[in-house]
Amino acid sequence: MKRILIVDDAATVRMFHRAILEQAGYEVDEAVNGIEALEKALLDPFDLYLVDVNMPKQDGFGFLRALREQDLQQAPAIMISTEAESADQMQAFEAGANAYMIKPCKPEVLLMNVRLLIGEINA
Repeated sequence: MKRILIVDDAATVRMFHRAILEQAGYEVDEAVNGIEALEKALLDPFDLYLVDVNMPKQDGFGFLRALREQDLQQAPAIMISTEAESADQMQAFEAGANAYMIKPCKPEVLLMNVRLLIGEINA
């Protein structure tokens, strides 16, 4: 079973994404900021990271940069945000994101991106 870490400071958003992903058969864990997420990722790496941009203590950009500095932490990451500016998307890709989605996202679009990045479907 593929493991996904949801990194978001909003409990309702984590709950929404967890329900979608668990219903699709994924094992899901959660972190409330980038620092907690990095600790969890270093202890037991995940198959995919679903990362919010704006969080306290360490934002999504900082988390992805720190994650990508680890040689064994090359699992795909989807950055998700309410920010729709192209500059935000560019910053996400520069930090190491493989995809960028705007909140709120449709469940079927989220699952399609997850399955594509994990390698369960081909583009």
